[in-house]
Amino acid sequence: MGWYEFKPYVSVAEKKQQAARRLAMLKKKRTVAPVTVAGRKIAESFWGMSWCDNLERYSDYATRLPRGRSYVRNGFVVDLQVAKGQVTAAVSGSELYDVKVSITPVKAARWKSICRDCAGSIDSLVELLQGRMAKGVMDRVCRKGDGLFPAPGEIKLSCSCPDWAGMCKHVAAVLYGVGARLDHEPRLLFLLRGVDEADLLAHADKDLPMAKATPAGNVLDGADVAALFGVEMADGAAVDEAKPRKKKPAKRSTAKTGGAAARKKSGRGRPASRSAAR
Repeated sequence: MGWYEFKPYVSVAEKKQQAARRLAMLKKKRTVAPVTVAGRKIAESFWGMSWCDNLERYSDYATRLPRGRSYVRNGFVVDLQVAKGQVTAAVSGSELYDVKVSITPVKAARWKSICRDCAGSIDSLVELLQGRMAKGVMDRVCRKGDGLFPAPGEIKLSCSCPDWAGMCKHVAAVLYGVGARLDHEPRLLFLLRGVDEADLLAHADKDLPMAKATPAGNVLDGADVAALFGVEMADGAAVDEAKPRKKKPAKRSTAKTGGAAARKKSGRGRPASRSAAR
């Protein structure tokens, strides 16, 4: 059968079983990170949804993306690894295909512009990674052309499948898989683009007087610490109560002084007065 002929139909259930078997084989050879999507929605967080929205805004990808959504939802992306400027993955199809997506790092001038425009608007690293930012900041970070997300011209695609198209369904599945992964590991976006997310916080005190400036970096307030570590923070009153109190000086024992006090009261123990002696 030639490569141009149609292959026998394989049901989705059978493809899922094939993917599970291939995943089990890969686990014996190396550490793998499969993409798992629960339900129909591929991404739910700000960073994950913004990544997927960025893909769908470019007409270059319009015709190939739907098949990719189906592949990633069905668990066919059995391994996905993100590194600086590169995504490598294994996708189960008619065979197990190797996919590589190279992404150009953000240019220094562009990144400085993003940081400058967001200066003073992001209070903590937790707030940033959870996508809890002002709409103006989110719009700036996601802005088409000079935001943090890559344009088609900054992405180079490669797949070991025989599809001649620039973006095959396996590559599309991997690109959506990145969006799903960002739901759980938003830092990977900054790693992928070759920038440090802490730079967005370094300018937070730039326009503030020195007396009011807060330390730069990933400074967390009580609420953010609770959100990060999943603990309940004690309030001020509880903290004050927890401070050690100064010990009061111990009272003198009355065991030894009781007799003397009694004698003093009764007059005993004193020398007799002259009048009494007479």
